Amino acid sequence: MLDNDSMASSALSPKTLDVAPGDTVTVRDELWMIMKVEPAADGALVHVRGLSELVRDTTASFYEAIDTITPFDPRDVRVVGDNTPRYRRTRVQLEAMLRKAPVPLQDAKLHTSASMLADSLSYQRQAVTKALDPANIRPRLLIADAVGLGKTIEIGMILSELVARGRGERILVVTPRSVLEQMQAELWNRFALPFVRLDSTGIQWIRRHLPASRNPFSYFSRAIISVDTLKSERFRPQLENVSWDAVVIDESHNLTNAATQNNELARLLAPRTEALILASATPHNGRDESFAELLRLLDPTAVQPDGSFSEEDVRRLVIRRHRHSPEVAAVVGADWAERAAPENLLISPSTSEDAVADELATRWLHPATGRSPYSGRESRLFPWTLAKSFLSSPAALEESLANRLRSLTGSTQPESVPQGAAPGSTEAEVEALQRLRDLNAASLATASSAKFRGLVEHLRRIGVGKSTPTRVVVFAERLATLNWLQRDLPKKLGLKPENVTVLHGGLSDVEQQAVIESFKLDDSPIRVLVAGDMASEGVNLHTQCHHLVHYDIPWSLIRIEQRNGRIDRYGQRERPQIASLVLRPTHEEFSGDLRILSKLVERADSANRRLGGVAGVMGEYSVSKEESEIEKVLAGRRSIDDVLATDDEAVQHDPLADLDFDDFFGDENSEADTAPPAEPKDPSASEIAARFGLFPGDADFLDAAVHLAFIEPSSPLARGGVAWIRDKGSPFVELTPPPDLRSRLTVLPQSYVAERRVHERLRLATTTAVAQAELTAARGGENPSSWPRAHFLSPLHPVLDWAADRALASLDRREVPVVRGASSYPVVLFLGTLLNERGQVVTRAFVNALFLAPLPKDSGTLAAPLVQPIEDLAEQFAEWGLNGHSSNPGPVQDPGFYSRHVREAFPAVTSHLELTGTAVQEQYKQQLAAFEDRYERWEHGAVIPLLRTSREQKDRVEREKQVAQSLRPTQWSLRALLVVEPLDGVEGRN
Repeated sequence: MLDNDSMASSALSPKTLDVAPGDTVTVRDELWMIMKVEPAADGALVHVRGLSELVRDTTASFYEAIDTITPFDPRDVRVVGDNTPRYRRTRVQLEAMLRKAPVPLQDAKLHTSASMLADSLSYQRQAVTKALDPANIRPRLLIADAVGLGKTIEIGMILSELVARGRGERILVVTPRSVLEQMQAELWNRFALPFVRLDSTGIQWIRRHLPASRNPFSYFSRAIISVDTLKSERFRPQLENVSWDAVVIDESHNLTNAATQNNELARLLAPRTEALILASATPHNGRDESFAELLRLLDPTAVQPDGSFSEEDVRRLVIRRHRHSPEVAAVVGADWAERAAPENLLISPSTSEDAVADELATRWLHPATGRSPYSGRESRLFPWTLAKSFLSSPAALEESLANRLRSLTGSTQPESVPQGAAPGSTEAEVEALQRLRDLNAASLATASSAKFRGLVEHLRRIGVGKSTPTRVVVFAERLATLNWLQRDLPKKLGLKPENVTVLHGGLSDVEQQAVIESFKLDDSPIRVLVAGDMASEGVNLHTQCHHLVHYDIPWSLIRIEQRNGRIDRYGQRERPQIASLVLRPTHEEFSGDLRILSKLVERADSANRRLGGVAGVMGEYSVSKEESEIEKVLAGRRSIDDVLATDDEAVQHDPLADLDFDDFFGDENSEADTAPPAEPKDPSASEIAARFGLFPGDADFLDAAVHLAFIEPSSPLARGGVAWIRDKGSPFVELTPPPDLRSRLTVLPQSYVAERRVHERLRLATTTAVAQAELTAARGGENPSSWPRAHFLSPLHPVLDWAADRALASLDRREVPVVRGASSYPVVLFLGTLLNERGQVVTRAFVNALFLAPLPKDSGTLAAPLVQPIEDLAEQFAEWGLNGHSSNPGPVQDPGFYSRHVREAFPAVTSHLELTGTAVQEQYKQQLAAFEDRYERWEHGAVIPLLRTSREQKDRVEREKQVAQSLRPTQWSLRALLVVEPLDGVEGRN
């Protein structure tokens, strides 16, 4: 810990480079602005953006050990006057400085995420607060919220806060390929976070435009890519040579198996990123070692070398809520309509279907001899594979039979079928398969399928037809079933072929995304989306749809719940209507078997309502294991009551149920699920930071900055303007991007850039209400694109960053403005930022240096000023008349007179900051002690005999120790922002 003496010595003359984000430096005879500072082995690594003409808007990185990096001396300033109307130049430049300065790490308030184009729900803000919790060395969190709560929104909120803190320049988002465009659109439309989408088209673009030796992950600072693409071995060398500010991995339950490429990818990324956000509605598969793998990715010290972990560490790293959690139920209201009771539609089979069912029951499932015709191993399982195919569709059964015949005979059409073969022989199985196939042939035509007719009748009953807007998602497991339904549903419903679309994993990523995005649009031709189970994870299908049909019922509660969650989620304002089709054959045993499937649907619904999820009902925590248990029930080896737990038993089964995740937020949300919903927390000053800028809003700052940068901003580009339009009272602004802004817009989603032609004309909505209306309209029938015509001007929009850089580029950083304001004494406004060894802003302070004593008439030393901290910067600006409402009373007569005030205020301000830093140092000391305690416990476990700890884990723990040490605050960076002269002048000035 730094004492006062050591802090004083480091305040303005530190041993290392004294720069902070937002400062200006000279490198290689060019002027640059500091964007980020990182520690290196022999000094600092600074990331910069060019300010001078030759390097303007380019980015670069310089090592202190290699290049001469010269910051300007904050004492060596020239005070200049401002004669612009309402002090526009001063206000714009100060606002730009404030916008470029990162939010301090110690500031727990939300600065950007509550101002975005998303409902600011208290339970979602809790996720952001927990991600930024200083109890973790770095932002690390597993979002384990149940299906439908809006994990993507929570991810966007977290990322926006990291960006505001200077910790989100380089971000990698890894998702299933079916949701690439969905995730990209949400992050851009709602948070103004642009990501390059590296789907198959994006990868092709890289191959065409980048040299083979160029690392695409160093070329694109923010990218979104599918896990299937990224886990390829060819990307490993490239990933090993880059680091990230933040990595997001969606559906992270797919990472837990240590023997898979998914896990290998996660272990590669985890130590190479500052922040790591994992998301999964089902993070625990019932095996502690698998869940431990997720915890280990987040924090290697959270799991002891023997594989154990504590409840405290889980609560520290995991957040978990469901639909009926008090903090969720209290705020979702009409934006998440309660699910209607599910419909189990019992279908009496056609004659041909009943014949197939009878054959399956008597010869394959419940043979009188006790042995089915199957000639391979596991003779109990294959008959249920056939039964599952039959329950999906005759087309699926045909596919299964053909595949089995091919494996036995080498052909799907054997030349001869043996008769009277010995039981258990291959020949006997071929004969039985062919007999079943002949019976099934009569059902292949949909006209002969009662289940198909039942689906058509149900769709007509809910209003699906050529002249109605009603939409429905029909889920089925087998590709053959999907294609069978797509082929015949249009003519039975009086629809066109394009009205029934299929979505499955065999489509390319671009094709999948096109179908999903089309289904969300009001004017989409799709009325029936026939989907495979690849669409059951992460895909939002609720925007224009509240009907879902299980054409076949999965033998897994988890899969049922995943499917239901596509339409039953936050933002669904119609009651979700879920139906299941169940055949009821005349064969008593088979009919009894199928009642088990009906019970699965009912149990999934009741568990959702009472428990908020189905995780503990079967206690298996994976689709494949649940399917295996249901197979045992259908085969008569277990009873359904033994497999499906009661509510109380389900809670006991759930390995995460005993953990009180609400402890992080206090007792207000700790009531039982049966208690009345808690009152939602208000977005108060204790949670959301108050705005403290010099402009009422982002549009006002942009307007002023454009007028400062361009003499006639309303003129076209050819005449030195940007064709700027901001009509009084209009919620829109428009401009033609100049070349330096167009270069920044290249990182925007390419379909948005092309469809909305933003390089030619940029139209922005300035209020959340109007921006939301534009986004809603984009999904309606008025627009040819799903992208809004006017994008939301959020606090992180690239055009605001461009405007701030334009303003700062026009300012010599050795200049400090002086204005005449409502102050009784001359005052200098300072900004002090306390930095850690990583160059991150730990805390910051705004202070006034008031010169109360009369000024000497000669060049003698000024009396020491009175230093006052500023509690409310916006209030202070308003008091001085710098809020834009007061006119400029005229320039200061002799601005240079105040340069001495700035220089001589430094010692007093420095002393004040030393005292402020002591409290921060003490707070850090306590945090470091907690970190060191975790390291000691982990290292003690690692040396116990017979415990084998991998070198990888030891290296990661050692790296975490180094990171913790580098968070130690080391030096103050101090700069003067403004001088205020009293309106009536001062005595003693020459």
